[in-house]
Formats: sequence, C-alpha cells, structure tokens
Amino acid sequence: MKTVIFACVHNAGRSQIAAAIFQAAADPQKARAVSAGTNPGPHVHPIVITAMLELAIDLTSAKPQLLTEQLARKADLLITMGCGDNCPFVAGLRRDDWPLQDPRDLPLEYVRTIRDDIALRVRELLSREGWAR
Repeated sequence: MKTVIFACVHNAGRSQIAAAIFQAAADPQKARAVSAGTNPGPHVHPIVITAMLELAIDLTSAKPQLLTEQLARKADLLITMGCGDNCPFVAGLRRDDWPLQDPRDLPLEYVRTIRDDIALRVRELLSREGWAR
C-alpha cells in the first residue's frame, strides 16, 4: 500500500480536492491519499465544497490537518501545491510540486478550472504509477 500526501498551505482547497479525487479513482488495495497543510485553516473553503459536490464528492466533513514531518515520513510521495519552503523536507521521500492557484475567494467557474486541472494531474499520476481502479 502506497501513501501519497497532497499538501498546500491551508489544507482547505487544492490538497483536499486532490486527495478526494485520488481516493475516488485509486485502487484501495494499491494506494491511498492524505491531505495536509503547513498552516491549516479552520475548514475547507465553501466554494471548494460546492465544486466537489458537482463531482458527487462530499467534502463537508473534511477537516484540515497539519503537515508534520512525522506524517510525511509515513508517505511514499509528497505532492506540494504552493507551500514552497514551508513544506517539510524528508530525506528519501519522493516529491513533486504542482503549481496551482489557491481557489480561496475565487468565483466558482475558476474553482472548476482548478479542480479539473487537479483531476487531470491525479488521473495521470494514477495511470503512471499503476494505482488506478
């Protein structure tokens, strides 16, 4: 079982989207996703919840969590999304960065574009790694 951490600053948008789409599309016997943030917000952005409900993915009960070195050490891959130098460095951990705009306070049509970009990246990752359902 492989673990992928999707990390952004507030763990209230991009990383929540990525982890939820990953969980929906990944073979649960092969891989799982966790989302975290370097400075977690109090809740997932309401506009993100709305955009994800359009995909029949409910993030209303998702809670932002802190990205710690301990959490990162348990992962096989860390994908960062705008946390820059605030993301922990863990020796030996594969890492990738997806430079994506923060959906906070954006109109729904822009959030949809970010969501769809993330979905494409997640599908490509799952296909490349052989983790898709």
